[in-house]
Amino acid sequence: MEEVILVNKMEGVVKQMAERMLSESGMCSCPRCLLDVLALALNSLPPKYVVTNIGNAVTNVDLDSSQWKANVTMAVCNAINVVKSRPRHS
Repeated sequence: MEEVILVNKMEGVVKQMAERMLSESGMCSCPRCLLDVLALALNSLPPKYVVTNIGNAVTNVDLDSSQWKANVTMAVCNAINVVKSRPRHS
């Protein structure tokens, strides 16, 4: 029997957007700051869970729409501003 996994498709979309926006923001992009940005952004967005076969990592969820892109961009931008103003790394 093929193994199936539960995946939050929003996680990959947010991570990709956050990495791009962090490099453009001039903000620290250490692992702690990146994870703080991801956590804040993901907590402000609804999850998009799918069940997928391990071999089928690409599952279509309509996260390419302009509205979703705007929502993700705003969530990441807000998270960057919070982390930038109060970084928790040493």
